[in-house]
Amino acid sequence: MKKLTAFLLTLFGLHVSTSCSHGLYHDADVSSFADIINNDVQLLDVRTPSEYEEAHIEGAMNVDVKDGSFLRLAKSKLNPSRPVAVYCRSGRRSADAADLLSAEGFEVTNLKGGILAWQEKGMPVTQSTTEVDAFRTYSGKVVRLHALIHASIRIDYDGKLFLIDPVRQLGDRIIDYSSLPKADYIFVTHEHHDHFDPSLLEELSGEQTRFITNARCAELSGRGEVMDNGECLQLTNDILVEAVPAYNTTEGHTQFHPRGRDNGYILTFDGLRIYIAGDTENIPEMGELHDIDIAFLPCNQPYTMTTDQLKSAARVVRPRILFPYHYGQTDVSALPGQLGADKIDVRIRHYE
Repeated sequence: MKKLTAFLLTLFGLHVSTSCSHGLYHDADVSSFADIINNDVQLLDVRTPSEYEEAHIEGAMNVDVKDGSFLRLAKSKLNPSRPVAVYCRSGRRSADAADLLSAEGFEVTNLKGGILAWQEKGMPVTQSTTEVDAFRTYSGKVVRLHALIHASIRIDYDGKLFLIDPVRQLGDRIIDYSSLPKADYIFVTHEHHDHFDPSLLEELSGEQTRFITNARCAELSGRGEVMDNGECLQLTNDILVEAVPAYNTTEGHTQFHPRGRDNGYILTFDGLRIYIAGDTENIPEMGELHDIDIAFLPCNQPYTMTTDQLKSAARVVRPRILFPYHYGQTDVSALPGQLGADKIDVRIRHYE
C-alpha cells in the first residue's frame, strides 16, 4: 500500500520522505507546492523571525525550527486535523521540521529548494509591514514585540499571542491579520475607533481567547473581563497584568479621556515589565510605577502628550527601552537624542 501511495504522489510531483524518527512527509516542487497551499492547508515558515520579516509566502505563520521550543510552539498554533505545508530558505530546515511534525501525526508537505526555489520561479512573496523587537526575560525566555499600527501591538511570548488594541484600518493603512492564529489574550484600553474594533475582535477570538478591557468596551461589545484602574490579574504562573490609570489633564482636553474610565496596562512576562500607557498625558500616577523595562508612551496632542510631556513622563517612569507610539503626525525623531543623556534607549517604530 505504501508503495502504491508513493507512486501516486510521484505522479503529482510529490516525493515521500522518511526519517529515523519514523516520520513520513511529502516533498513538493514549486508548482505542486503552489497548488497545495491554495487548498485548506496550514502554511508554516520555519526560518528565523528576521528572515520571515524580509520576505515570506503570503499567509504563512512563523515558528523558528531552531528554537528549542519549536515543537511545542508549532503544536500550539496548528490544527492536527488539517494538512501542513512547510518551507525554509533552501529546504533543509523545513525537512527537519517536516520530520518532527509528521512524527507527531501531522500530514506534512515540504517545499523542495525552499523559498529560494519559490522566488527563482517568479512566485510571489510578501514583506511584513511590521517591525519586530525581541527581548529576553530574566530566565531567558523570548518576548517579541511587533509594531502593527498606531496603538496596535502584537506580543509573542512562550507560545502565546497577545494583541493590544488591535484595529484593522486607519486611513489608507490596513493591517492583515489573516495569517495569525486566534489570539490567546486581547487587551483593549478604551472605546475610541483607533483602539477598539469590535468586528476584528470577533475574527481574532477563539473559544479560549480572553478579552480583557475596561467597563465601557465590555458594555459596547457585550463581552470581556473588566479590569478597573488599580486591579491586578494573574494570567499564568509567570504572566501578570495590572490595569493603571490613563487620562487627560490639560484644560479643554479632559473630555477625550476622562479620569477613571480608560486603562493603561503593565504586562509582566517572567519578570520583564512592559508598560503600555494607553491614551494619557503625563499623569501623577506614573510616579508610582516601578521597575519598568519597556514603556510605550503616546505622543499626539490634543489627545495624549506633547513631546515635552513625553520626555517628562519618560524621566519619571525611567524605562530601559522606550517606544513612542500613537504619534500620528507628531515629529518624534528628536526624542532618541533628547533622552540619550537619561540613558533611555528610544526606539522609533511605525506607530504613527
